[in-house]
Amino acid sequence: MNIALIGYGKMGQMIEKLAIQRGHKIVCIIDIDNQDDFDSAAFQSADVAIEFTTPFTAYNNIKKCFDRDIKVVTGSTGWQKDHWQEISDMCKYGLHTLFWSSNFSLGVYLFNKLNKQLAKLMAPYSNYEPYVEETHHVHKLDAPSGTAITLAEGLIENYPAKKSWIKGDYVKSDGSVERGVSPKPEELVIKSVREGEVPGTHTICYQSDYDEIIIEHRAKSRGGFVLGAVLAAEYAYTHEGLLTMDDLFK
Repeated sequence: MNIALIGYGKMGQMIEKLAIQRGHKIVCIIDIDNQDDFDSAAFQSADVAIEFTTPFTAYNNIKKCFDRDIKVVTGSTGWQKDHWQEISDMCKYGLHTLFWSSNFSLGVYLFNKLNKQLAKLMAPYSNYEPYVEETHHVHKLDAPSGTAITLAEGLIENYPAKKSWIKGDYVKSDGSVERGVSPKPEELVIKSVREGEVPGTHTICYQSDYDEIIIEHRAKSRGGFVLGAVLAAEYAYTHEGLLTMDDLFK
């Protein structure tokens, strides 16, 4: 399979190594300083583009791939609020292919399944108040993380007392705190922390006056995300439309 990489930070470099180990060919690498290569013959030869950039560039990168009829795998977050409906419609009706996940880790995928089951179990017990907390490295630009939002949405789907989520306190990389607004009873709070080089920690907590019930996923490295992204590219290579981790692990 011919793969183009869009974004050549730590994730992109690790994906490159693993993809080559699995027998694939990296035909083009596009980063901030060579945007003209979207029009190169090398990029046009790609079967799948793997995109890991920023909330501010991901949408345009996806559109550029679609314009060139290249399938896309992306783990970029922060663009979905404004553009998800448009992109998903393009996949459904325009014969384009996008494999998107807020987190490509198998462990996180299973963790979200557990999160949904726990929400169903806790739903009858109104004396418990749930919240979500995520901690990431200081280089991560969006808060809350896409994975935290996915977890919050999974909880809300199965916990009738919560109807939507809001941003809670945000501890920035310099230690300063951006305070969240006071939640309404039907709002689920997502707290965010940026510190060190933490690959990603996500916590679901149900708190009462007497105790806490906590489940947590801690990534030890980016390796799980990298493997999942390459597996997603291999899946997208032979499938069409709007694809998710549910498709990959069904």
